[in-house]
This record gives sequence, C-alpha cells and structure tokens, in this order.
Amino acid sequence: MDDSATSQSDSRSGPLAGITVLEMGNFIAAPSAGRLLADFGAEVIKIERPGTGDELRSWRQHGADTSLLFRVLGRNKKSVTLDLRTEQGRDIALRLARRSDVLLENFRPGTLEQWGLGPDRLHEINPELVVTRVSGYGQTGPYRDQPGFGGVAEAVGGLRHLTGYPGMPPVRVGVSLADSVAGLYAVIGTLMTLLRRHRGGSGAEIVDVALYEAVYSLTESLVPEFEAFGVERGPSGSTIPGVVPSNSYLCSDGKHIVIGGNNDGIFHRLMHLIERPDLADDPRLQDNRGRVAHVEEVDDAIEAWTGQRDLAGALDELRSASVPCGPIYTAQEIVNDPHYTARGMHEQHTVPIDDEHSTDISVPGVVPKLAGTPGGTRWLGPELGRHTAEILAGIGIEESEQDELRAAGVI
Repeated sequence: MDDSATSQSDSRSGPLAGITVLEMGNFIAAPSAGRLLADFGAEVIKIERPGTGDELRSWRQHGADTSLLFRVLGRNKKSVTLDLRTEQGRDIALRLARRSDVLLENFRPGTLEQWGLGPDRLHEINPELVVTRVSGYGQTGPYRDQPGFGGVAEAVGGLRHLTGYPGMPPVRVGVSLADSVAGLYAVIGTLMTLLRRHRGGSGAEIVDVALYEAVYSLTESLVPEFEAFGVERGPSGSTIPGVVPSNSYLCSDGKHIVIGGNNDGIFHRLMHLIERPDLADDPRLQDNRGRVAHVEEVDDAIEAWTGQRDLAGALDELRSASVPCGPIYTAQEIVNDPHYTARGMHEQHTVPIDDEHSTDISVPGVVPKLAGTPGGTRWLGPELGRHTAEILAGIGIEESEQDELRAAGVI
C-alpha cells in the first residue's frame, strides 16, 4: 500500500506535531492509544517483530493479506521491524527512546525490565520520557503478573455481570471495549503529563493503565449502591436500570427503535404522542422514581404504539415531537447515512486485498473534531517494516549497517 496518498487534512500538522511516540504495543490497547496520538500529528514509530509483525495483522483478515483491523489501528504510524529479544535490537530501541517524548507499551509487567528497557533505564537516558504502560491488572498488586486480555478485564471489572438478559449467560459487545477504553485513558494520562512538562514541570513520569480498572471506571454507581443499600445489580437486557422509559421497542416491520423518554418533560410529550394522556397525567408517573416502579406498564404502552408503525414512521413522529430516538444501524446503514457523511466520518482510502487486487473502503473519521488543528488519516496501517530504513537512518544507522542487521534478523 502506498502511504504517500494523503487525506484532505494532511496540509495541517495537527496539535501534536513535533511529539514523537515510540509504540511497543501489540494487539489493541496500546495501539489504539498510539493511533489517536498519530491522528493528531504525533510521529508514532511502531516497533514490530521482524517477519510476523503485530499479530493484529492476521486477525479477521477475510481474505486480505493484512487485516483491515490493523489498517485502521495502525493508521498514520511508521512501521519499524526490530527484534527486542536481541542485544542489538534493544540498543536500537534505547537510541530511539532517547529522541522520543513518549514510550507506549502493553507487554506483561516485568517484560521491559527483563530486556533492560525498564523505566529506570529509559529515564536514565531520557529523563523527560513519558512511559505509558497498559496491562491487564496494572504494574503493582497481587494480580500484576497474570495475563489479562480485554475480555477477561470486562469480566473482572464488573461489566460482564451487567450484560445480557436475566437468567441467560453473560454476553459481550462485539468490539474490544476494554482495550479501547484503556487506550483512551492511556492517551489522557500521556497528554496530562506532556502538558505538565509544557508548563515547566520536570521529572520522570510513568502512566500506569490497567484494563480491568478502565472497565471498572465505567460501572458508575455499581459498588456504592451495593455498599450503601445492598443492591446487587445484574443483567437488564436492553434497558438501563433505574431509568424509565429507556428501551428498544419492536415496530410493525420487525425492526427495533431505541427511545429515551426518561426526562420528565420528554415523558409527557411522549405519552401525548402515543395518545396516552392518562399516563402523562398519572400522579404515579410524574417522576423517574414512579416510572421505575411501573416500568412494565410504561413500556407496554410505548410498544403498543410502535407496534402499529414501521420504523421510518415511528422515527418521523418521535422526532417531530422532539423525543430522543434512533434506529439500530447495521454497517451498511452507517455507510449510507447522510449525517455520517456530512460530519466527515467516512474517510475514503484504497487498500490492497492481495497481490493483484485492491478496493476502496471507508474508515472511521477522527474524533474529536478540532476546528483549528483537526486530525486526519494520512495513511492506513503500513506494510510491515515500511519505515525501518527511514527511521534507522534518522538515528545514524547507515545502509550498510542496516543490511548487516537485516541479515542477522535484528530488523
């Protein structure tokens, strides 16, 4: 893939221009953080194993030589192959760390230390380096040495206990939620540390992000409600406990619509729209507490109304009444939606499928949107080792030496 093709936003450098990030992560958690930093202009140098690279390259390939999952998470990054298990590879990594602002990794705790690349050594050569570490259980505590992937973190963090329907096995959402949320926290911690440095602060800093803690942070008042009132929340299907009405409802064409009418004023508008003024005026239902106590009655009334309308008709009427609502989109419906297009959320790129074929795809646009210095996709996840020669030349390793390193399997 030719990563010289640029997006419309390439002429703008982005707010993180001038920041260099050395990414040593694999899979999703740390690479998702690196992707976001790269989206906004940071130079992200991704270290990959020679020959195989990040295992994400082979996940969900669907016939492509490199998975589109890697193309998306690896966008705007520079791929450098380097065997960190070798002394020469570790020496090169230290030379790269010396000129970097951030080192981002998600190995099991202790791995960098075993390689002689732990924070003490890194800060010895670069005292201002931000070392951002993502792991299953964090760098301390009794579980630190246990392997922890995102699915496990969703379970230990309390989220899996809340998903699905009562009496049914726990389920998960079909994306790597724990990894992505941990990646966001990694970015937040990194940026806060860089901001401190920009304001004149100094000294070594380590950002420690645990997958299970990232998940736990999403559980809102789960634990406080248990400790204060003995309430042990469980799975609640398509609703959210203690908020009524907020659910998905079946329409006459077999499709579901999501309706959120839990604000007091919206509830009254919704009840009048569905021709149930009796419920709008019912003293029992004037606040959320009362509606929670009579959730089945409220939901039955709404579904009796949606059941007489197809999805499009229900959406039109609800939107006219300013009631929050929405369809449950498939991938095709997302691609066809004009609002996504108007907001620039479909960035068009051409990717190779195999040696002979390529195709045009839409990749998610950059979030958040900055008016003055917006991010953008300059290129999708590159071919393995695409930038090795460029980056090593930048630290003084000449072509002849690179040839020797390549022959030895170091790069």
